[in-house]
Amino acid sequence: MNDLHLLRFSWELDIIFNLKNLTLPMLVPKRRIYFMTGLKENSHWIKEKALLLGFDACGISRAEFMPDDASRLKDWLDAGISGEMHYLANHFEKRSNPQKLVEGAKSVISVLLNYYPGEKQKDPASPVISKYAYGEDYHFVMKRMLKELMAYIGEISDPVNGRAFVDSAPVLERAWAVRAGLGWIGKNGMLISKEHGSFIFLGELVIDMELEYDKPEVKDYCGTCTRCIDACPTGAILPERVVDGSNCISYFTIEKKGDIPAKMKGRFRNRLFGCDICQDVCPWNKRLKPHNIPEFNPDPEWLEMSEEDWANFSESDFNRIFKDSPLERTKYKGLMRNLKFLQKDF
Repeated sequence: MNDLHLLRFSWELDIIFNLKNLTLPMLVPKRRIYFMTGLKENSHWIKEKALLLGFDACGISRAEFMPDDASRLKDWLDAGISGEMHYLANHFEKRSNPQKLVEGAKSVISVLLNYYPGEKQKDPASPVISKYAYGEDYHFVMKRMLKELMAYIGEISDPVNGRAFVDSAPVLERAWAVRAGLGWIGKNGMLISKEHGSFIFLGELVIDMELEYDKPEVKDYCGTCTRCIDACPTGAILPERVVDGSNCISYFTIEKKGDIPAKMKGRFRNRLFGCDICQDVCPWNKRLKPHNIPEFNPDPEWLEMSEEDWANFSESDFNRIFKDSPLERTKYKGLMRNLKFLQKDF
């Protein structure tokens, strides 16, 4: 059995080679026979499948406690700069140890998905929506893709247990992406990839299957650049790659409940939902290719909306245009609060 190696193809045939005796391949029609191969081969096929599913990059790291990242998270929470995002302190041990999330966890498979849009809002005076929210909520899209990847892993291996995570559970996704060699943490706290910039979504599979782990050699390519720090209109980007979450435009327009502090008046630069300012000025985002995920394409109707259209925007308009969108997080009421706050800026 150990002499057999399975090559996977897209049609309904599996081709099995006997590597020891170098005999001719054997076709197995309309049924699938799977044999565990080595860690290297399994890791290779998983990464290849991730790319075929539409992910832009995939890396693998060992599932283990991350003391340095746990310490940084604790320092950030203790600094009191998380605003009303008290949930970030929940399940602290799980955030830094995937074995607390999946029993017997051995591997963390990290993936990147480009969301940089090919189209932008037409009216430069129109309130600005963050690029990540242009299309369908990425949580839904990536979860579907990750579940397909999980199903594939179950096909090429013995039964495997695991969970998929997309920015909605206690997982330090940026730290895991760094460990998998997918990028480095920029001065604005974002993961930056040399190939894909920072307009990327992150997701993970935590599984109880041992794999070959990547040996990251990604350097910090920010150098002496401070463009993101200099561009932030609220001064939310602090030294040592620390972001004051309680002072960030994204926090105020998405996470904050109640009124936006008056001291922020005139500092949002027309940002209605989220903020891409620190990413827009990053040199690593200057030559990006648009994504190829149809679900992330925006509704053409709101791309064409003018400042006047937004002033007359109704709740029925919101429910129709932004169904299954990240903007549902603020609901119509929250979006109108933001819009009124922006109108006071002029």
